[in-house]
Amino acid sequence: MSKTLEASIDVEATPEQVWKVVSDLKRMGEWSPQCKKMKVFGGDVRKGTTTLNINRKGMLVWPTTAKVVEFQPNKAIAFRIVENKTIWSYTLTPSATGTGTTVVEKREAPTGTSAVSGFLVKNVLGGTEQFDVELLEGMNKTLQRIKSESENA
Repeated sequence: MSKTLEASIDVEATPEQVWKVVSDLKRMGEWSPQCKKMKVFGGDVRKGTTTLNINRKGMLVWPTTAKVVEFQPNKAIAFRIVENKTIWSYTLTPSATGTGTTVVEKREAPTGTSAVSGFLVKNVLGGTEQFDVELLEGMNKTLQRIKSESENA
């Protein structure tokens, strides 16, 4: 698994409009092709919030848990997946055109991933290179769906 994967998109909506979509983790299953559901525990999302996530690739379905490790309204949200130590984040900045928002989605593994995760990616999920390609494709689909929802809100 690569250390960092990143995708971005420009959205014709304010950071506040995009934030309403990105920070609503309960709706992640609507945006992400792999994460089909996020159950948020403890009320409103904030730093320290935990989630139970249901992921799917083809016939494979697996749960993960996450903890929100960064929460800056209208700017950034990040959560760490407990089982594999990766950090998924969304960062919002005013776009270069000045009329919208640039959204960056990242998947980082600064300390690598767990041995179990490495084994599963290699032997069940198609290998590191293929899995990274699929994750990037999924990130771009997620961002396109976030863009559509934000611009039509």
